Amino acid sequence: MKKTDYDVVIIGGGPAGLTAGLYASRSRLKTLLVEKVVPGGQVLITDWVDNYPGFPEGISGAELVQKMTEQVDKFGLKIESEEVQAVDFTTDVKKISLSNREITTHTVIIASGASPQTLGVPGEDRFYGKGVSFCGTCDGPFFKNRVVAAVGGGDTAVKESLYLTKFAKKVLLIHRRDQLRAEKYLQERAFENDKIEFVWDSVVTGITGFDSVEKVCVKNVKTDVDSELLVDGCFIWVGIRPNATFLNGAVKVDDYGFILTDANMATNVSGVFAAGDVRQTPLRQITTAVGDAALAAHGVQTHIENIGL
Repeated sequence: MKKTDYDVVIIGGGPAGLTAGLYASRSRLKTLLVEKVVPGGQVLITDWVDNYPGFPEGISGAELVQKMTEQVDKFGLKIESEEVQAVDFTTDVKKISLSNREITTHTVIIASGASPQTLGVPGEDRFYGKGVSFCGTCDGPFFKNRVVAAVGGGDTAVKESLYLTKFAKKVLLIHRRDQLRAEKYLQERAFENDKIEFVWDSVVTGITGFDSVEKVCVKNVKTDVDSELLVDGCFIWVGIRPNATFLNGAVKVDDYGFILTDANMATNVSGVFAAGDVRQTPLRQITTAVGDAALAAHGVQTHIENIGL
């Protein structure tokens, strides 16, 4: 067996990557985690997490990441701040090109996450975590008896808007067309729900407030009339994209670019696994990401044993 720099390289330092690093390091595999910014991923900028087991009072995203990082440090996980430029998975020895060098490894766990499509309007970045959210499951409970805006017209937007009605007093669903794109049964449920009010033929042009979201500015695309909606939050569901451009066809993906895996998180390439939001999955949560990662790390351990290392 050819010598490599590492037994496993983990691409991405969010909850999936850190969990994979924890398991691999505990297994005494020579492990490198590559994260282009700092460990934590989107959780790092999440104001509050109250649906992660073990923290009954909730925990800030930054503190949760700190605890995860401290735990992997305890087991000696090597973390490098670098961006993966390209990969070559065509041989048993996997090659990963960083900005300053190429490294080799027997196995890879891709945990590079996904990013929500943004609106690109004023106030969106400023109020992220302060009323602007991309996750109803995560943040819906914070808006009990409040009025919130929701943006989008597809399956996710309608499903999440229905979920928000469990908490919010009113959900203003803003869509740029005069009909939804979601599946018919979801549309029917939304139209029957008296907590959902539709703002048709409209796009968001800005989000304003003082310390948190107070208004959403919209423009009617047919009349060009501008208006303001008084809301306490704005949920945006106009799509999500995997952080996987560096793969360039190295593994099989679905029509949207998300990595296809089996139940053990294995991709179609032997020795390459994926975990968390970057893979095709029905739910993108911290809990599902860490579960994926544990399976992927187990798969790595099994693969290395099978090739006789």
